[in-house]
Amino acid sequence: MTVPDFQSLMRPLLDTLADGEDHTITAIRAELAERFALSQGDIEELIPSGRVTTFQNRVGWAATYLYRTKLIDRPKRAVYRISDRGRGVHKENPERVDLKVLSQFGELEQFRQTKAPSRDGTANLTTPGGEEQTPEERIDTAYRELHSALAAELLDRVLDQSPAFFEHVVLEVLHAMGYGGSRDDAAQRLGQSGDEGVDGVIREDRLGLDLIYVQAKRWKNVVGRPEIQKFFGALHGQRATKGVFITTSFFSKEAADYADGVTPRVILVDGKELAQLMIEHAVGVSVSREYVLRRIDLDYFVIEEDVTAHGAALPVSPSTPIAIPPR
Repeated sequence: MTVPDFQSLMRPLLDTLADGEDHTITAIRAELAERFALSQGDIEELIPSGRVTTFQNRVGWAATYLYRTKLIDRPKRAVYRISDRGRGVHKENPERVDLKVLSQFGELEQFRQTKAPSRDGTANLTTPGGEEQTPEERIDTAYRELHSALAAELLDRVLDQSPAFFEHVVLEVLHAMGYGGSRDDAAQRLGQSGDEGVDGVIREDRLGLDLIYVQAKRWKNVVGRPEIQKFFGALHGQRATKGVFITTSFFSKEAADYADGVTPRVILVDGKELAQLMIEHAVGVSVSREYVLRRIDLDYFVIEEDVTAHGAALPVSPSTPIAIPPR
């Protein structure tokens, strides 16, 4: 038997977790392999890149979608248990759970970040490989999904670490963006204040012409207006002109509105934007593999007229000199 597609694995994965206990991803894969009677060859088959097995990849994506739509919880890394929402979906869909079923939850579209809703108001949930898309569109869709999954996983990993590690991440991101002067200097300056609502100070440029005061909050709950007001007061106390408030969670509307209207200027960076900055500036991530898409170079095939004495037409490469016979 061949390895089922990742959507076909969603309902069986919920079956595995239906007992309400914690299950490691290794145990989940073992149970699914037995359920589908997969041979050792099926289990060891690699995806085209050769970096991971097809089975491991598809089970991972099934778990990712169920987790991001809150059908399963992850009490710790690589360990899953069914949620109350998952129990309801499991009971209401005895035959199959797939992306169509998951589309009832807003978290799916938020996670996938695909195209805007269609004219009839329904979300476009075309999966990579759908016949509705051209090959390039399928690549773009898959890339966006992979990027979104990476950002979500990256933020989860940051939340698993200590507050001190989070401050280190903030330092790395700001330094990668060009702030802080030298790396050593930036490291010495961040975390020196530690009071009055300020976690650190970092240079805006290598010359140190201006300073940026930083507040870093490794939170899961919303950051409200009182926290921003406290930070704003600290900036006044330091006679600062610029501040950055970075969190792993998100800001309330009241907090964002307040930050927009105060001086000194306060920039808010929530967890979603932080993850994007980490990816953009290669903090905590590395290149897995690269694909190069090539197009026809139309200039290469431009026909130059009268390049010979006899009026013959030759294909010309712009980088190749052509000797024209004397007339």
